[in-house]
Amino acid sequence: MKRLPRPHRHDVQIAVAGLAGGVLLWILGLFSRGSGLLGGGWALVPLAVTAALELLRRTRPQCAIVGGTAMVVADQFTAGNLATILMFTDIVYAAVLYGTSAAARRIPVTTGLISVAVTIGFLAWFRTPQALLVGIVTALVSFAPATTGALVRNHRDAAEAATLRAEQTALLAEIDRAQAVVAERARMARELHDMVANHLSAIAIHSTAALSLDDAATTGRALTVIRENSVAGLAEMRRLIGLLRDSGAGSEPVAAPTLAGLDALLARARTNGVSSGLDFALHDTRPPGAALPAPVELAAYRIVQESLTNALKHAAPGTVTAALAHTGRALTVAVTSPYGDRPGPRAPGSGAGLVGMRERAVLLGGTFESGPEPAGDGGRIWRVRAELPVVEGESSV
Repeated sequence: MKRLPRPHRHDVQIAVAGLAGGVLLWILGLFSRGSGLLGGGWALVPLAVTAALELLRRTRPQCAIVGGTAMVVADQFTAGNLATILMFTDIVYAAVLYGTSAAARRIPVTTGLISVAVTIGFLAWFRTPQALLVGIVTALVSFAPATTGALVRNHRDAAEAATLRAEQTALLAEIDRAQAVVAERARMARELHDMVANHLSAIAIHSTAALSLDDAATTGRALTVIRENSVAGLAEMRRLIGLLRDSGAGSEPVAAPTLAGLDALLARARTNGVSSGLDFALHDTRPPGAALPAPVELAAYRIVQESLTNALKHAAPGTVTAALAHTGRALTVAVTSPYGDRPGPRAPGSGAGLVGMRERAVLLGGTFESGPEPAGDGGRIWRVRAELPVVEGESSV
């Protein structure tokens, strides 16, 4: 058998106070009517039952209002007790406040119609203006508490909805913050990899050559290249630290690399690739004076830089070619390198470079592809190709 829920302590207090007050009125002989069909003692029965129904006002509001209505009707056949009427008004109020949504809409309408019907009925019966008082009392006992309960419930629901919206807003803000942190960490990782990997790859290749070849001249050239790349790598690291550090007022922003620096980039790659039999060439077919958005220039520069770094690590002897073409709506970046076995030392790769290049292209709304392709001389090449939109509104950034 299902047990009834335990009544709320406030409901118990209301029931005890109502019952005690009603008994006190009965002892003092204060009745709501002078007489009734039943004796004065019978007024205690509706009083006690209504007080018991108060225990259900919060847990079983529908049962409480049905029973309370029956007790109010029964009270009319006794001398009457004011406490019974007052407890009934509280039951009506609680039925709207704690009942279902359908009950909260139905009870005010029902009590309003009952109040109007009672007023019209008594006017037709008594045919005196005093009959309006019966309708007013009926409205005060039923319609007024029902309307009050509806107003309180609406305010409560509005407050809960506002709290829920605030919690959802805070949750969305936290999600946005977390996504922004992840995106910024990914951007920092790409910058760190693209700026430093080129120099570290050259250092790894030449240090391996210096250790494996017992030749003073080769060792001297390798140490020279190692020193140059170490100094350049430190400079790049300082630039990155300057970007990350909170600079004070009056400090000048550090300029991002542009495509104008590709000649210097390829010159450094030629120096680093001598020991591996690599040469580097640049084919720039862009129309002179064509302006590019800064994010596009940075992405194109980094893609070329990372492609040259990968060529230094893995390309077979031959010529590495970087090509730029501007079609008016997009900038095309293509880097090809000989694909096959290579003699001499190799620097290990992590695969993060290809991921970073793809991310840079996708963030600008462009495309990226890489992989081996057949060459015209019967050999194979490794091609990296990115297409970066340059027309305003086509970029996703």
